[in-house]
Amino acid sequence: MTTIRCDIVSAEAEIFHGDVAMVIATGEAGELGIAPRHEPLLTRLKPGQVEVIGEDGKRQGYYVSGGILEVQPNVVTVLADAALRADEIDEAAVKRAKEEAERILANRGEAKTVEQAQEQLTQALAQLSALERLRKNLQH
Repeated sequence: MTTIRCDIVSAEAEIFHGDVAMVIATGEAGELGIAPRHEPLLTRLKPGQVEVIGEDGKRQGYYVSGGILEVQPNVVTVLADAALRADEIDEAAVKRAKEEAERILANRGEAKTVEQAQEQLTQALAQLSALERLRKNLQH
């Protein structure tokens, strides 16, 4: 099987490095599937899951807060401000952050607070989505 190297890097650390059969991520224009010999590409990523499929078909999920995805002939690089393995997400903390953001948005506080709450809500929903996808993959 042909593979492509994948590097997922956050501002703090390298999260993943290895040869994979495919990388799935959500770019600005929608869902992307990157396989070996993909055309070069540079795009922004939306907050959400980056999924890596190994040569053996095993799937690993990672949450990214957004960032950049770059595809070169032999490597896919994900540069994220923040990234976590999907199974490291603290579901209770994310739900609390989501509820707090929803409360701030419902009360329509000052503009800066509302903007921050919208960003917090977007991040929380993306993390919960990544957790849900991980659970679905574990059931298969």
